[in-house]
Amino acid sequence: MNLKQRKWLVEIREGKKYTQAQVAAAVNIQRAYYTQIENGVRTPSVPVAQKIAATLQFDWTRFFDEK
Repeated sequence: MNLKQRKWLVEIREGKKYTQAQVAAAVNIQRAYYTQIENGVRTPSVPVAQKIAATLQFDWTRFFDEK
């Protein structure tokens, strides 16, 4: 299990003044799942990564560039 929090994702979301619930609703996923993505517990599927990235306006491949 990867417990590396995605601080970059939190910073982008907060910079756009979105709550976790708002992003989750826009992407059509549960807030708990989105929280797990932010906390590094889960890695999103490609379609979910693309939707999150489109909502928050960043390159979706960033999820998969993590080391």
